[in-house]
Amino acid sequence: MKSFAFTVLGCALAGALCACTPSDMRKPEHTAAVPAPRCAPTHTPLPDTPNLLQVMLAARPEKFKHILDNAVRYEVQILYTQINRDHENRPSFKYYTYRLNSRSYFNPASMVKLPVLCLALQKLNELNVPGLDKNTRLTIGRQQACQTAVAQDVTAPVGRASIAHYIKKMLLVSDNDAYNRLYEFLGQRYIHENMGAMGYPDVRIIRRFCNCDYDENRFTNPFNFYNDEGRLIYSQPQQVNVKPLVNPLPDLKRGRGYLDARGRYVSGPFDYTYSNNLSLADATSMLMTMIFPEAFPLQRRFGLTPDDYRFVYRYLSMLPGESDIPSCATSGKYADNHKKYFIFGDAEGSRADMHSGPVRSFNVVGKSDGYLSDCAYIVDFDCGIEFFLSAVIYVNSDEVLRDGRYEYDTVGMPFLAELGRTVYEYERTRKREVSPDISSFKICR
Repeated sequence: MKSFAFTVLGCALAGALCACTPSDMRKPEHTAAVPAPRCAPTHTPLPDTPNLLQVMLAARPEKFKHILDNAVRYEVQILYTQINRDHENRPSFKYYTYRLNSRSYFNPASMVKLPVLCLALQKLNELNVPGLDKNTRLTIGRQQACQTAVAQDVTAPVGRASIAHYIKKMLLVSDNDAYNRLYEFLGQRYIHENMGAMGYPDVRIIRRFCNCDYDENRFTNPFNFYNDEGRLIYSQPQQVNVKPLVNPLPDLKRGRGYLDARGRYVSGPFDYTYSNNLSLADATSMLMTMIFPEAFPLQRRFGLTPDDYRFVYRYLSMLPGESDIPSCATSGKYADNHKKYFIFGDAEGSRADMHSGPVRSFNVVGKSDGYLSDCAYIVDFDCGIEFFLSAVIYVNSDEVLRDGRYEYDTVGMPFLAELGRTVYEYERTRKREVSPDISSFKICR
């Protein structure tokens, strides 16, 4: 847990970071939440012990015994973080883990979108070009065989591609093309210099989500940004990372076979040496610094503005149907629980009224090669509950990768949904000295 080896500063949150207008940016009034009838504990609380997570799961053998008995096969890792507030509403954190191992590789898939979108906002701020921000219209060129150009984005208002629109699609429906575009805006060198400086030396984000090879991913497209009158205000040429970057972890081979880019079966394990890497601990640390930036040292935070934070919070918790993007909000195209695995991810959870309910998940997920993961800040606005939960499970019984035949719906999603509900129910029984004021995280309609 190297990523958590730092001192939590005793600093208050800067204000209501998800308030809808600048005039609302004030220190929250610490009035205790009025608990709803459903917030009453339904059972006796479990004792608070270092192995609390394992005790929680063992207490529900009908749901978790099979997973616990086969935890090595399923490569399960869990990190649960309690949040306790003082009378100034300042958070402190207490960590509970189950089989957490940052040196044990899993495919993070779309979880890498969190640092990429945060770094894209940070880079815009660092450029400090008049008129250049996340909403500025952009076009993307093509200079290598693997690259594709962008003149407009048909899913955006009047076809205007922008960093903000790509971030919305990444957070709403985990759009892969949007991730590719921000990866291209940043380039490998910028990503890894900043990850290292922030204390994440083992993070590797070295590939797009497409069939570009290792060398092609070192080259990123040229970008142009235009003001509302169509005048070019910033141009970024093609970038290339000359320093080779590979996955730094040991034991990077998985499976007994895989399908290659042409769909041909290859006998033997798949090698993740040239793949992205983001541990569960590092992903959680990044999400925590996003949610509670002033609880962490400056060097561990992303360089974001108050408006950036409001923007990210809004779309971290938003459901596809709540968005202003027709391609995401179209009825029936994306279910409410499309990207909300904890609590809501299975058939039972999908029946919840997620739109009007008080429980919200500010999260990123991963789903690839049989690996299913979620990293979330979960709140219940009625009951005054908040906690972080991150987990990964591997569900690929035939040990063939990239064939699309995984037990996501039968094993993975039920496990993550039940895990979320189990920790949530524990939080309902947990006594807090101070009721948290979490009103600042309510989504801005």
